[in-house]
Amino acid sequence: MSGLIPQRFIEDLLDRIDLAELIGSRIQLKKAGANYKACCPFHDEKTPSFNVRPDKGFYHCFGCGAHGDAISFIRELEGLSFNEAVEDLARRAGMEVPYDQAARQEMQQSRSLTDALEFANRFYQASLAGPQGGFARDYLSQRGLDDNIIQQYQLGFASGTGTALFDATPADLKTGLTETGTVSDKYGRPRDLFRNRVMFPIRNTRGKTVAFGGRTLGDDKAKYINSPESDVFHKSREVYGLYEARQTLRQLDKLLVVEGYMDVIALAQHGIHYAVATLGTATNQDNLNALLKHVRHIVFCFDGDQAGFRAADRAMENALELMADGLHLQFLMLPEGEDPDTLVRKEGREAFEERVQGATPFSRFLFERQSEGLDLDLPENRGELRSRAEPLLNKMPKSTLRDAMWHEMLRLCSNRKQWQDRKGDYKGNWSKDRKNRVTEERIDVRLSKDSVLCLALLESPDLAADVSELARSSRQFRRALDFADWITGQQISDKKTLVRKLAFDRQARERFYHMFDDIEHIPPRESTLDAARELLSPNEEASRQQRLAALLRNFANLSSEERKELRDLSNRAQ
Repeated sequence: MSGLIPQRFIEDLLDRIDLAELIGSRIQLKKAGANYKACCPFHDEKTPSFNVRPDKGFYHCFGCGAHGDAISFIRELEGLSFNEAVEDLARRAGMEVPYDQAARQEMQQSRSLTDALEFANRFYQASLAGPQGGFARDYLSQRGLDDNIIQQYQLGFASGTGTALFDATPADLKTGLTETGTVSDKYGRPRDLFRNRVMFPIRNTRGKTVAFGGRTLGDDKAKYINSPESDVFHKSREVYGLYEARQTLRQLDKLLVVEGYMDVIALAQHGIHYAVATLGTATNQDNLNALLKHVRHIVFCFDGDQAGFRAADRAMENALELMADGLHLQFLMLPEGEDPDTLVRKEGREAFEERVQGATPFSRFLFERQSEGLDLDLPENRGELRSRAEPLLNKMPKSTLRDAMWHEMLRLCSNRKQWQDRKGDYKGNWSKDRKNRVTEERIDVRLSKDSVLCLALLESPDLAADVSELARSSRQFRRALDFADWITGQQISDKKTLVRKLAFDRQARERFYHMFDDIEHIPPRESTLDAARELLSPNEEASRQQRLAALLRNFANLSSEERKELRDLSNRAQ
């Protein structure tokens, strides 16, 4: 529908909007010459990389790549459609959007549906507060909810009378209730969809009611039912509790995605206001895209039973194609038999938030799930892990994260010891009841002496002076001499400083980029340093052997003193 707004109007609107004022009303900007800087509202960061150019009419974040004008800023920050963003800016500028007739009719139709749903919402709230709502109020009180949280989430009650809502609705709104499925005419007469249920209004990012969820207070076969999809409600695009979270928290740093309405509300009751719930049977890509319009950090929270793990697996697989750099996903699996509602009431806010802080990162969760049931001591099972994980990684877009996870997969499939010794309460069976197994004998890595010295310098730069002295006496240590002289010239004495210098100094990177190209396997640190020390300070036996070999090579020309030295050296070996 964006094409129905004349381009000339959009350009005029953008000319009238002060971009710095608009963005500054939502985040704190700091003047930087003719421009402004701030911490990006679209991803977590500590160093400001978000730049606003009022003279050019655009913003750009050098951290996450967010870029656009006033319309795109409002859309991304508020989660609005194009038309909604234009209308918001037009009201700010005192302008009226010049829709054509077809667009006006479509918008009027949409407003008539939301007007009908808003009426139903008010009706359900009044019913909860009225005489018929006593049982529903007692139920909510037993669940630990107070009046403030009930009002914040606009909870209501649908009585058991089959036509209570329809009978109370004004004539001009009845059609809207029928078209949204809130009232059904399936059997030729109107009948309310929700009966004898606690009502949860589902509101969009503008706070408009677009659908309902209802929890039975009786013995209905379906504990929860939702409104059917309509012109104003698409369950894969809506997120329950998002509007309330945005109203409570000025800036959302992360979202905790739970499975039910009561989970969201119970967490809010205990001061955790960043919980939301998706409305599909699984967290699909539409759900994820809706969430990612608001935050770059998402924690999925699922019950610790088999159904919860299956739901977590679906969420993980749906997230694969969206896992770009800068996106932070975690998984929180609760103890079996618990859900967020029961657990937060049992252990309180602080303990629950500690669980959120300790949630499993996306990468680790993927490998834990794919390793479940595998004995990684066996080569066959390490091969099975790769066959499970590799197709998943191939779904991810090219990024630093995918590269890192690919290397992690290769590490797990070859060096299983580090992985299997990791402690945790994950339900895998690889760390329990392990029988003694025959282990493979470690094969020492044989490197050239030059490579040994270079690796030793990387681990212990304070050896640079000794390496330089040794390397100058032999032509076989050219790389080590070059590396050692550079370290000495830069006055580097510790590994941290050396790594930082190599990472951020372009000339150093280019100079030493190919230094270890001929090394396929890196030996342990201590082995490297021991080998280097042997080269730098040979022990007495090694010195004797070297001197003995030199004397024997020149035996015919030895002086009397050298012949005596040869006899002494030979006698020491006996």
